[in-house]
Amino acid sequence: MKPLLGISLKLASTIAFTVMQALVKSVADTFPTGEIVFFRSFFALVPLLIWLAWEGELPHGVLTRNIWAHVRRSLLSTCGLFSGFFALSYLAIADATAIGYITPLLTTLLAVLILKEKVRFYRWGALALGFVGMIVMLAPYFGVGRLAGNGQALGAGVAVAAACFSAFATLEVRRLAQFERVGAIVFYFSTIAALAGLATCFFHWVTPTPREALILIAAGIMGGFGQTFLTSSYRHAPISLIAPFDYTTLIWALLVGYFIFGQVPQALVLVGAALVIVAGLIVIWRESVLGIQARKEREAGLHRIG
Repeated sequence: MKPLLGISLKLASTIAFTVMQALVKSVADTFPTGEIVFFRSFFALVPLLIWLAWEGELPHGVLTRNIWAHVRRSLLSTCGLFSGFFALSYLAIADATAIGYITPLLTTLLAVLILKEKVRFYRWGALALGFVGMIVMLAPYFGVGRLAGNGQALGAGVAVAAACFSAFATLEVRRLAQFERVGAIVFYFSTIAALAGLATCFFHWVTPTPREALILIAAGIMGGFGQTFLTSSYRHAPISLIAPFDYTTLIWALLVGYFIFGQVPQALVLVGAALVIVAGLIVIWRESVLGIQARKEREAGLHRIG
């Protein structure tokens, strides 16, 4: 394990995803969401395939015997991608990022309802705190403060829907990761999302200028790099160590939003985001503690057997 390398790759992934969001935001008012999804997903395959080739995992790294499980997961993630990009056309990047932080909390809740996982006091408390934070974040969009109106309530609602789709997709990824290679999981998602985006282009297509085409292609490549860096980070450090660095995306989003788009998020949104981040860190900490306890119990059991 190389913790510093794992953390560095994780941070690189957060920067890449933020740059991707900024590129998408810059063209969100010009192009249909489906067209943006197509470019983002299709060109994300470029760094992914380069990485798989570098690791010597082509073609076996993308082979699968359970294609329908990939289709189910990919459709959920594709719905999340469509929703997230649509929301970006109405929201500041920092606000969209902050709302996205509810995904891990929703995943924990769904794991209880669907997978019947046991959740004790700490995580229930974290969930309650996180959902209070979500209400605080959304309040400005639904009548409290200056953000209500101008389609931003719609954008906030769709951003929540994106987080829900992502939470369901995360559960599917958990199942897939038990018997599928990570490269295959990412490959089929990108392929299916690209096809879904392309299908919508038969109804509405805007031909990009050379400059706009470069922006769309760059968004896809940055998304692919972000996914590649993220996947690689888990090879070099425990998830419990690098997961908290997810929240650095809010720092990058605030900087990009302010200096490039002139966006200043409302105080309530930042307060709500802070509550959600604290809740997420509690969940990560508790998962780490339980993982350490489980490992000690397994080691003690092996020692007794030996």
